[in-house]
Amino acid sequence: MYPVKTPKKLIEVALPLDAINVASAKEKSIRHGHPSTLHLWWARRPLATARAVIFAQMVNDPGGERGYFAGMTKAQAAVKREELFKIIEDLVLWENTNNEEVLGRAQAAIRESWRETCRLNKGHPQAAELFNPEILPSFHDPFAGGGALPLEAQRLGLDAFASDLNPVAVTINKAMIEIPPKFTGRAPVGPFVERDKQSKLHEDWAGARGLAEDTRRYGSWMRAEAQARIGHLYPAIEVTDAMVSDIGNPRPDLVPFVGERLTVIAWIWARTIRSPNPAVGNVEVPLASTFLLSTKDSKQVYLRPLIDEGHRYRFQVRLGEPDESAKDGTKLARGANFRCLLSNAPIEPKHIYSEASAGRMGARLMAMVAESASGRVYLEPTPEHEAAALAARPEWKPEVLMPENPRWFSPPLYGLKAYGDLFTQRQLFALTTLCDLVSEATELVRTDAVRAGWPDDGVGLAVGGTGATAYAEAIGVYLSFCVDKNTLTNTSLATWQKDPDRLTQAYSRQAIAMTWDFAEANPLSDAGGGFLITADAIAKVLHRLPAHGVGLAYQQDAALNARAGCVVSTDPPYYDNIGYADLSDYFYVWMRRNLRKTFPDTFATVAVPKAAELVAVPYRHGGKAEAEAFFLNGMTSAMHRLALQSHPAFPVSIYYAFKQSETQELTGTSNTGWDTFLEAVIRAGFSIHGTWPVRTELVGSLKKAINALASSIVLVCRRREVDAPAIGRREFMRELNAALPDALDEMTRGGVNSPVAPVDLSQSIIGPGMAIFSKYSAVLEADGKPMSVRTALQLINRFLSEDDFDADSQFCLHWFESIGWASGKFGDADVLARAKGTSVRGLSEAQVLESSGGQVRLFKWREYPKDWSPEDDQRPAVWEMLHHLIRTLNTDGEAATGALLARMMDKAEPIRAMAYRLYTLSERKGWAEEARAYNELVTSWQGIESAANEAGPRGTQVSLDM
Repeated sequence: MYPVKTPKKLIEVALPLDAINVASAKEKSIRHGHPSTLHLWWARRPLATARAVIFAQMVNDPGGERGYFAGMTKAQAAVKREELFKIIEDLVLWENTNNEEVLGRAQAAIRESWRETCRLNKGHPQAAELFNPEILPSFHDPFAGGGALPLEAQRLGLDAFASDLNPVAVTINKAMIEIPPKFTGRAPVGPFVERDKQSKLHEDWAGARGLAEDTRRYGSWMRAEAQARIGHLYPAIEVTDAMVSDIGNPRPDLVPFVGERLTVIAWIWARTIRSPNPAVGNVEVPLASTFLLSTKDSKQVYLRPLIDEGHRYRFQVRLGEPDESAKDGTKLARGANFRCLLSNAPIEPKHIYSEASAGRMGARLMAMVAESASGRVYLEPTPEHEAAALAARPEWKPEVLMPENPRWFSPPLYGLKAYGDLFTQRQLFALTTLCDLVSEATELVRTDAVRAGWPDDGVGLAVGGTGATAYAEAIGVYLSFCVDKNTLTNTSLATWQKDPDRLTQAYSRQAIAMTWDFAEANPLSDAGGGFLITADAIAKVLHRLPAHGVGLAYQQDAALNARAGCVVSTDPPYYDNIGYADLSDYFYVWMRRNLRKTFPDTFATVAVPKAAELVAVPYRHGGKAEAEAFFLNGMTSAMHRLALQSHPAFPVSIYYAFKQSETQELTGTSNTGWDTFLEAVIRAGFSIHGTWPVRTELVGSLKKAINALASSIVLVCRRREVDAPAIGRREFMRELNAALPDALDEMTRGGVNSPVAPVDLSQSIIGPGMAIFSKYSAVLEADGKPMSVRTALQLINRFLSEDDFDADSQFCLHWFESIGWASGKFGDADVLARAKGTSVRGLSEAQVLESSGGQVRLFKWREYPKDWSPEDDQRPAVWEMLHHLIRTLNTDGEAATGALLARMMDKAEPIRAMAYRLYTLSERKGWAEEARAYNELVTSWQGIESAANEAGPRGTQVSLDM
């Protein structure tokens, strides 16, 4: 193979991580106009991260390599690198998503680096094909998913190709990168919406704004038609004098609305089963997880069940402080454990399973939520509304079965076997009506487009059409997305949130979980769950799409597909974290009904293809070991194709999203999924040149027990040399010992990069360690067998736990590692203290622990004295100094902490190292509160050091050495 001269890219050297992470975290709270609101997909990458990574992957680091930029001094390179950092810092801001000036600077830098690379390779035998300075390489993501990476590549000026095995993902990518450029700059063809202002008639229709406006206009038409056809199923409610003056429960909040007919925006139901108590007969009792409706301080509302002697019951809406029993409804414990409302007898899960599986699970209307001019009001059910809910008789429902996989799908345990079972009869009738209207609206768009002067050649979207027929189908795609989004709120999986009081969607996590009480939305209302609200939201997304260049999305198995000569950034499945194919059947059953004629090949199968999906699902492959082997072999094949086919001048960037559970005690950052994924990457022929921890997920708290995704590692990979040698374990360890200390110092100090937070350190150290491991064809153990990735990771992670502290601190560190803040036996402490060269008595005198009654325990930071003086301490330890700093930070802030640090600056580095060490230890142990304290100190370290420098050194005449 002819060698390629490729300067190191910025992503292989440095990144402004802080700016990227802050922007990515902020972006997660942005809803209006964000592509994530176009259609639900799981574990999307933030646009900020995607833009930054692709940009840094394509621009040359100015530091140079192998004499490529020999004329640039180190200082000049640093200035140039700061210029590139500034581009990234501007590029990642949400408000700059479509800022032409910012994007222009980024695109210019990409082209400048590309021309430099082309000049270096003008003698390459494939120069005309691979190194044309006038044509940027295309971009390809073979695991395109939700489409953030192809979209941002297109925004940066690259032709974008997105492929995925999943037809739902393919359609999302078509909607973002393929369809908008086909119709860019076209004015809308739909009739003007009467409620709009006249200024809408003369807007600038640049980009995808015409598509956006027509989606809104035909969405408005569909809502109006739906109102005419199914409006009787969603009646308004008239507020009467009787509602206000109920003797037992007066409702002064309803006085302003007497005589008005208010729009009901949600009906709140509880599932029911027959009571297991024979004394109450076969009465169906509610399985309600709560009777609370609103817990806002200004509006507390709850339900009180009223029971008569005939075992009949109803629900009364009450205002004010709720009864204590209202919080848990009829729920007794976690899972399917309830009580009988009529007799208080326990209802065990097996009874619920039995009744539900026999088809005897029903539903009871508990309350209604109506919209008024001054807010939401809660009302009791009426016979009219109960009858309306039961009047619908849908002619079709999705019959595709959910998998028998309780990890992701709990409804089948309760008799809800098919996707159609997740909707009430009224919801099914409404959704099928909307599907019919998508088809009618598509034909209406075609007629209106021809009337507006569009040519109609009858060529559809699937075969590259750009005329009236293709445009009509394009609008049909976005209207079908409106239906898909409505299934998230018009389902018996949606619930009512108490504060703020509003409807919540299905899929609160990456699973279809059973709900006991649910909220049925009004799709004709102007509140959450309303169709017109959804159409407006999708229009806002289209309004912000780049809509330029070339975009192509197609269905293909990644293990069989890699486009030659492309820049590649990809976000493959994470072992077994998310079952994309299983979960997306929820949408596919509706999408196929709407779009099968538009994309017949994409929607040819009854359900989403699953057999080839690269997810390690034991139930699909016959067991855990078989699933792991399937994932390893398939991912290796996919990565091998990328290694062979990706453009040789650029590294490949690969995302892997970490869960907190993947940081295991003793073994460091390691688990089966991560090990297997790295194994696949290395087996495929890649060497790893770097790992970057980026905040790509909503981070809750380490206190959470669930395996919430926390952050992602971006692997930076290049093709390994075909003649790479093998080395022995001893040589590997020698290289680690030489490289990792400097790398660790660079990470914790910052250098040209932002300092790495403790939460990310164990992930970040993988980069330089695996760079050594993966550059060889194998690292051989003493018996001649290749070292496993897991073993290599364990060796790399040891460098986070071998810091050298004073004797007292060593004792505290190891005692803390054993039992934390708990009390332990004096004898055990004495043995450990002697081994560390100190004594329990001396440690007690140093005021880092308490020894009494044969028990020993370490002091927590809150117990350290406020009047401590490092100058007067005759036995200061790094452990003690660290916890005094934590106490000061938590009680007095950064400035005071800096002033304290200034009095012991010669111990600043050991203190910081100890904080990193204790964070890593606490996080591996699952000690959330402790981990947070150490992480907060280190993430504040720069500010603390600045404050220390301003305060000036004090006490330097006192030696703090032991």
